[in-house]
Amino acid sequence: HDELDLAPFKVKVKTGGGTAGHNGLRSTEAHIGNAFRRVRIGIGHPGHKDRVTGHVLGNYAKAEMDPLADLLGALAAEADWLAARDDARFMNEVALRFAD
Repeated sequence: HDELDLAPFKVKVKTGGGTAGHNGLRSTEAHIGNAFRRVRIGIGHPGHKDRVTGHVLGNYAKAEMDPLADLLGALAAEADWLAARDDARFMNEVALRFAD
């Protein structure tokens, strides 16, 4: 899910936790509880709270599309590690693939 508190394109895996106002997480939590694993993908913070909604709901800039595609490709390519519950290996492999 998108994460304001992470720098753009930074990825972290987390199990459990709150929703931090994220509507998608709130909906998921209502159905299955909060003990699920999440892949957090940083979108960065726009700097002022009045700009958050537009930032979260807006489109990526054209210059961000290639790095975004590369990151999503790396996440998909290494998803087997996530499914195997090897979060550390998943993160390492994504970082190596995304750095190329």
